[in-house]
This record gives sequence, structure tokens and C-alpha cells, in this order.
Amino acid sequence: MLPGVNLEDFIRSVGYIGVFIIVFAETGLLVGFFLPGDSLLFTAGFLASQDYLNIALLCVVSFIAAVAGDATGYAIGRTYGRRLFAREDSRLFKKEYLARAEEFFEKHGGKAVILARFIPIVRTFVPVVTGASNMHYPKFAMFNVVGGLLWAVGVTIAGYLLGSTIPNVDTYLLPIIFLIVVISVLPPAIHIWRENGDQIKAYARDRWNERKAK
Repeated sequence: MLPGVNLEDFIRSVGYIGVFIIVFAETGLLVGFFLPGDSLLFTAGFLASQDYLNIALLCVVSFIAAVAGDATGYAIGRTYGRRLFAREDSRLFKKEYLARAEEFFEKHGGKAVILARFIPIVRTFVPVVTGASNMHYPKFAMFNVVGGLLWAVGVTIAGYLLGSTIPNVDTYLLPIIFLIVVISVLPPAIHIWRENGDQIKAYARDRWNERKAK
């Protein structure tokens, strides 16, 4: 979630246009990796169940934004390609994100375009890597549409259904959104642990020994 921002109030203020911009920016612009796509879609779906938004229109807007975002990321990768990997790190751009997305793409192939939708940061950079790899665009477009449908529409519908079926669900909305954020972070956290678990445990053990020796 954005620091200090109440998503419910934010969505009520910006409506469909704000949802479109954030979903598009997170999936299509390299600087949008920090945006709260999962929690935003879920909260918007919940607000639709409370008649603040129209669920059908919200799903269409979210789907178009997600597909257009990935298509834009693909175009960026196709245009700038490997030059992106040579860029210097900045506050909003880090080569490690591209490297992580490239590794994810190499492991999962075209399916990475779908799977990445559900992993923060990775979903921003996988389309760029896909474009840089020169994947045939019709093939990418197919994965893009399927991924956009499963993620943008699926998460939105989940929020809508929960809000429609559980009485006073707004009381539990913040914990639910927190749980969604945690679940979103789990896949990369598990991946990091699998790749670097021994080093992490060794570092923790060394720090513990240093504290005991003092």
C-alpha cells in the first residue's frame, strides 16, 4: 500500500480513472513497481460490493489497464532491449529487478507473463524482459490477455464477492488487505530464501555469536 494513504478513501476520490492509472503504471512503467496493484484491485472490488462503483465497469477498466500496461512494458523492452541492463541504478530503477525478472522468465518461459501478474515487482519487469527477448508479439499478447483476466478481473471479483457475502466485512478490510500484501510478497521471499538461505543463516549465526562474545 502507499504509505499514509487509505485505499478506500483514495479510490472513492479518484474513481475508475485513478484505478486505471495505477494498474497501468504498475504493470507498464518501470517506475511503477512500488504501486499497490493487488490491494488496490481487491479494495476497489469491495467498494463495488458496497455500491460505490459498478463492478462490471470496474472489471473492464482494470482489465484494459492491465493488458495495456503489459503491452507498454513489452514495447519498452523491445525498443530499448539490453540497454536497460546497462543503466546505472537510481532511486526508482535498479538493475537487480530486471535481473530477477529475467531469471523468472527463463525459468517459466511464456507462462511467466501470466504467473508474474501475481508477484509484486516481478510483474512490472517481466513484460520488459519479454520484449527484450523478442518473443513473437501474438504469443505475448495471448499470455498478456489471459494474465490480465486472471489477475485484474480475478482479484477485483474476489473483493466484490467477499464484500457481498460477509456481513460487516468492512470491519476486517484492513487485516484482509494486509494478508493480501503478505501473500503477494511470499513468492519472492521464498525464492530468495531458497537461493540464499544458507548465507542468510550464516550471517544471522555470525551476528548472534558476535553478540554473545560481547
